[in-house]
Amino acid sequence: MSERTILVWFRNDLRIDDNEILLEATRKADKVLPVYLFDPFYFKITPSGTQKTGSFRAKFLIESVHNLRENLRAMGSDLLVRVGSPAEVIPALATEFGVNEVYHHREVAFEETAVSEQVEAALWKIKLNLKHFIGHTLYHKEDLPFPIKDIPDSFATFRKKIERDSNVRVIAASPEVINTPTIAEPGEIPTLQDLGLEEPADDPRDHFHFAGGETVAHQRLQQFFAGYDLALHSKVKNANSGSHLSPWLTFGCMSPRQVYWQSVKHGQKTDARLILELLWRDYFRFMFKKYGNQFFKADGFKDEAPKVSADQYALLEQWKSGNTGIPFIDASMHQLAATGYINNYCRQMVATYLVKEMQVDWTKGAAYFEEKLIDYSPASNWGNWAFIAGVGSDPRDNKYFIPAKPAAAHDPKDDFIQTWLPANGAELDAMAG
Repeated sequence: MSERTILVWFRNDLRIDDNEILLEATRKADKVLPVYLFDPFYFKITPSGTQKTGSFRAKFLIESVHNLRENLRAMGSDLLVRVGSPAEVIPALATEFGVNEVYHHREVAFEETAVSEQVEAALWKIKLNLKHFIGHTLYHKEDLPFPIKDIPDSFATFRKKIERDSNVRVIAASPEVINTPTIAEPGEIPTLQDLGLEEPADDPRDHFHFAGGETVAHQRLQQFFAGYDLALHSKVKNANSGSHLSPWLTFGCMSPRQVYWQSVKHGQKTDARLILELLWRDYFRFMFKKYGNQFFKADGFKDEAPKVSADQYALLEQWKSGNTGIPFIDASMHQLAATGYINNYCRQMVATYLVKEMQVDWTKGAAYFEEKLIDYSPASNWGNWAFIAGVGSDPRDNKYFIPAKPAAAHDPKDDFIQTWLPANGAELDAMAG
């Protein structure tokens, strides 16, 4: 009897632990071929002139792929890396290595699902199956108390029903061994320059460094629950509090279930905000499955798009460059440009200001975040922006979401503003009136 080989196509699931497709592949096949592809589609310039993936996120991705390869090699396996279109490369690798089936985690946004469909169609031509797994949410789709088409539009209702009627699954076991076919040419992991990007500069004001990979993700998770990040918060207390786990969750260097069960281990209510953030992530991903690409339209899944200003393009540039005249907004935008990250509170503030005060088309702000954020995820990013614009979730859910304090009410001498706003004290006093 010939050996059975399964190709595991890694996407946003760059880990070995709690990775259902990797575990099942080791159980169902004699050989497992781990593959990661750098798709040029994600490193192009968009029609609006922005980068689809900015340098901070690309750097984190490259580090995560390096770490995945290291961890696989430590188990006697390897990671095959290629650059190219998945619809072309996956079938070619399947033929080369005599693959019997391909496993992957399915995404929810239309560009990512289109890639899956292209690969599936190409594999069917060579009589191979692409098996889909759902592994990016805290609650498994099959465990929801309602079908996707009936997911409540209100987050409050969604949260109430899911916490009452569903349970979080246990963490999947780690594979004990991964038998991999002989890989003569595992492939070089591209550099930022190979991808057409520049190395991001280190900013001396940045007191938190994001390094990609499952190994660092585990360390950060332990540090969060052990309280080792207190020194970080002392510097920029108001604007930088939080877990800082989102980049590793975005790339799947850790799973939502790992975060949840660590929280349970530490008393479940260690940080209620953390569980709430995981629920919001789930909510937006499931809502994307319900509404699809309507989240990318100015009117969302409502009847009418928000009103926009006649000079919105000039206002958008002021917002991007941190030149609005509102110290907290400008400091947040400077931090985003310098580090690729601002916390959730700052995101809500700058988005609310752009949409409500400046009256700029919310999709332009969402597109800017897509380029800049190190932890950009289509569902969370566009779902958040649609909510702020009033064309997404029920506005009555704002008790979970929108900061009550206006951006202009922040003290311009606040540590965060003083750190990130490139202005002297006199200028700050003048801006504050």
